[in-house]
Amino acid sequence: MSRYLLPLSVLGTALGGGVLLKDYVAGGACPSKATIPGKTVIVTGANTGIGKHTALELARRGGNIILACRDLEKCEAAARHIRGETLNHRVNARHLDLASLKSIREFARRIIEEEEQVHILVNNAAVMRCPHWTTEDGFEMQFGVNYLGHFLLTNLLLGKLKGSAPARIINVSSLAHVAGHMDFEDLNWEKRKYDTKAAYCQSKLAVVLFTRELSRRLQGTGVTVNALHPGVARTELGRHTGMHSSAFSSFTLGPIFWLLVKSPELAAQPSTYLAVAEELEGVSGKYFDGFKEKSPAPEAEDEEVARRLWAESARLVGLESGASSVEARLARK
Repeated sequence: MSRYLLPLSVLGTALGGGVLLKDYVAGGACPSKATIPGKTVIVTGANTGIGKHTALELARRGGNIILACRDLEKCEAAARHIRGETLNHRVNARHLDLASLKSIREFARRIIEEEEQVHILVNNAAVMRCPHWTTEDGFEMQFGVNYLGHFLLTNLLLGKLKGSAPARIINVSSLAHVAGHMDFEDLNWEKRKYDTKAAYCQSKLAVVLFTRELSRRLQGTGVTVNALHPGVARTELGRHTGMHSSAFSSFTLGPIFWLLVKSPELAAQPSTYLAVAEELEGVSGKYFDGFKEKSPAPEAEDEEVARRLWAESARLVGLESGASSVEARLARK
């Protein structure tokens, strides 16, 4: 038996150290205790993972929460769960498919007509490293969902947000944006060989650039916008990555992955912080890594690139076309 003591001791030490490292990497709970009674919050992709736990945290703080999800059945189940956990009955599910411009316009129209105010918009939904899929409107899926869909949604709700000021927009990006590059000659990967990782990084860079340009345009309105990297978390977002492609990789890498990444609960804390922290009142156009403001990648700070991306995005989604004019008029009311 004694011959097993040393290996077991080493294993125990490694596991204990791993748990401590996991807690260090994960960070902690939102440092702000601020509440948001009566404030209306929209969280996209809120039926699971970081989005669901962000919605739950904000529901605990008294918000009127709207879960915006592609799968309405799962969304309603998440809303029921959050209502039960928080005893906040102002938690509702709404259908929103960010891979469909029509769905985005319908969702925005309903919000504008039914909600008196919108104080917080958390653009959280995302897809990661999926195959070369396209959205309903022909956009590369990661660029379309992670960025273009939220670009259109945010613009359609700006009137409502401005009318509810002070209001906040939180854009969930990723540290992966540092490896991104905006290829304006081929944003939708129609000319190049598709690279699922590069496409994901481009979409997350676009989110940070969007945050910068939107902040410039919102100066003096009482609406702020910030981007964040929530940390690497155990969510369904990584279902297309190689680690889940075989039983062997899942078996060998899974335990290490578990030790080193955040739980969805902890990964939701930075979004919660940006949404409620009183010390962030008036802070806009910044990039946060967890709870700390950091400098993003150099390309993410390029104002010319940000303005060019905005103009191209508006063209792609028909922001100034007749298709969106009804929503624009409603939003100004």
